[in-house]
Amino acid sequence: MYIIVSVLLGVLIGFWLPISIPAQYSIYVAVMLLAAMDAAAGGINARMHHQFRGSLFVSGALGNGLIAVLLAYIGERIGIPLYLAAVVVFGARLFQNFGEIRRELLTLPRNRNTINKNTDKIQEVGQDGPSDSI
Repeated sequence: MYIIVSVLLGVLIGFWLPISIPAQYSIYVAVMLLAAMDAAAGGINARMHHQFRGSLFVSGALGNGLIAVLLAYIGERIGIPLYLAAVVVFGARLFQNFGEIRRELLTLPRNRNTINKNTDKIQEVGQDGPSDSI
């Protein structure tokens, strides 16, 4: 719930604040935004698999964003669009994370039914249920 409220609040603040980004920084902002979206999707994916660690999330988000901006800067200086490397890598990871999230969400009801059936079978056998013999 906190995530949804935070995203909505961020979007509303973004629309209300009159901030414009100069055209010469558009590539840097684009790769940082892509790195942030990749980190968010990776964090959601890790959370769904019960492997989320906040320190890894923050360090990965900041580190990947800085590397992407550094690639864009170096590429701009030498005249080669190196930012495309970040776009390809982050884009591929973003689609991979979304695919895993989608797969997890679509198989979640099936997994719940399997767990419930296994629990029912255990209770029928009498391993976990209350014993009738005294």
